[in-house]
Formats: sequence, C-alpha cells, structure tokens
Amino acid sequence: MLIQIRTIVVQSGHADKVVERFSQPGHIETMKGLIDRTVMVNKRNKDSEEVVAMIRWESEEAWKNWEKDPVHIAGHKAARNDEKPSYLIRSTVKMYDVKTVRPGTYDQQGE
Repeated sequence: MLIQIRTIVVQSGHADKVVERFSQPGHIETMKGLIDRTVMVNKRNKDSEEVVAMIRWESEEAWKNWEKDPVHIAGHKAARNDEKPSYLIRSTVKMYDVKTVRPGTYDQQGE
C-alpha cells in the first residue's frame, strides 16, 4: 500500500475552503487501485489551520497510473497559471510505503 499525505496550512478561518475542494467527487474515484481519500482538519492553532488529505493506493503502480492519467494531467495544466489563494501559507506532499497495518481486535458483537 502507498499513502500520499498532502498538508495544506492556511490562515485561520480558511480551512473549510480547502476541505470543500478536496472533498468533491472527482475522476480520482474512478482510478483502479484507489482505496480511499480522507480529509482532516487541525484548527488548534490560533494563527493557522492545517488540512491534511490522505490518499491511500493499493500500490505504487496504482498511484503512478493516476499521475500519468490524461484527465489528471489536464487538470494540473489548466490550473498551472492560477494565482495561489492569498490565505495559503504552505503546502507539502509526502509519500509513504505502508509496511504494517494492524486492525483493531475489539469484538463489538461480544458486548
């Protein structure tokens, strides 16, 4: 499994705009090998808010297919000259190879 973590830090009061953008249905959902997308927010800092989008892929190959997808590439080309929002502080992307996943063992049926 491969996980992409995109972290977007914005000025306070603007996280909802980023969440809306990353929560919209899109072409990515049609890609073979996509497990899911999760969007999270940390508003615990008074000066900024952090939005984290976690995208889980079955494999690095599945992610590479997304990166080479013509619709994905066209979207980036179309947005290339867009002005960055004034509330954006920084954005980073990191990729992780998953080595271990351990599911919980709590048996809700045995309550």
